[in-house]
Amino acid sequence: MRTGRRTAVLLGVAVTAAAMLAGCGGKVGDSGSADKHRMVLVPGVANEPFYISMQCGAQEEAKKLGYDLDTQAPTQFDATQQTPIVTGVISNKPGALLIAPTHATAMASPIKQAKDSGVKVIEVDTALDDTSVALSSISSDNRKGGQLAAQTLAKLVGGGGGSVLVINTKAGTSTTDLRAQGFVDELKNQPGLTSVGVQYNNNEAAQAASIVTSTLAAHPDLVGIFATNLSSAEGAATGLRNAGKLGQVKLVGFDASPKQVEDLKAGTVQALIAQDPAGIGAQGVDQAAAAIDGKPVTRTIQTDMIAITQADMADNAKYFYKSKC
Repeated sequence: MRTGRRTAVLLGVAVTAAAMLAGCGGKVGDSGSADKHRMVLVPGVANEPFYISMQCGAQEEAKKLGYDLDTQAPTQFDATQQTPIVTGVISNKPGALLIAPTHATAMASPIKQAKDSGVKVIEVDTALDDTSVALSSISSDNRKGGQLAAQTLAKLVGGGGGSVLVINTKAGTSTTDLRAQGFVDELKNQPGLTSVGVQYNNNEAAQAASIVTSTLAAHPDLVGIFATNLSSAEGAATGLRNAGKLGQVKLVGFDASPKQVEDLKAGTVQALIAQDPAGIGAQGVDQAAAAIDGKPVTRTIQTDMIAITQADMADNAKYFYKSKC
């Protein structure tokens, strides 16, 4: 999941919205059989390079397989905005719904309504806590991404010892928490590198900059930082720049949006851990098509990630996220 998203949304909001829909017209999905030639993708948020890249991959695969794919995204990563989109999708009854749930519990009721109406549900990027709703879930292996970040940082440091900081976004964000945990666990296998812990910036770049300033004061041997999302990386870079440590303290960021790629090219960050959102979208369509056709589906699919440095940017450009298809 891309980070910086609001996760503290009450379950009751989604339950109420779904209940109102059902109350207005009787049973949701009464309006006939599903259109088996049509799929709807509901990403976590609109105008976000990760989800745009996912949409591009899904569109290309749908076209190849002969399906129509519509994309409808909320303007914020918020269950109160995603819920009415899902209920609208139910009324139009496509063959399949590909969705990145914006909350692991608050989105359970509307998505279950979709399932109960006969729409095949496929989760992409994020997932509900209730594993009985979706037929398949496709996402990045975020713990493995954190492990890769630690291995990459160790190479950048070049065998020297020192302290390493992790800057995470908001506590309780499952994807970034897994990245941080994977990083801390793998760091134990890197001789000479010691974790000074995980600190949270509440998805505020300015707060991440302050964290770096205070950490440098307390740990002058700081040699590396892992930033689990965009705001953490941007703030960390500002803190290092202010301290005159940019490039000296190695910074590894997560994701490969256009801004992050620019920062890598400029040397503001030394490495990026890139996901494969287009691949997630394409595999989501594959699983949806199988479900519509009554063929076997794979319940859980985890996609790999790749570490990109300035030296190998040209060879890995296909992993850069898009701002449009």
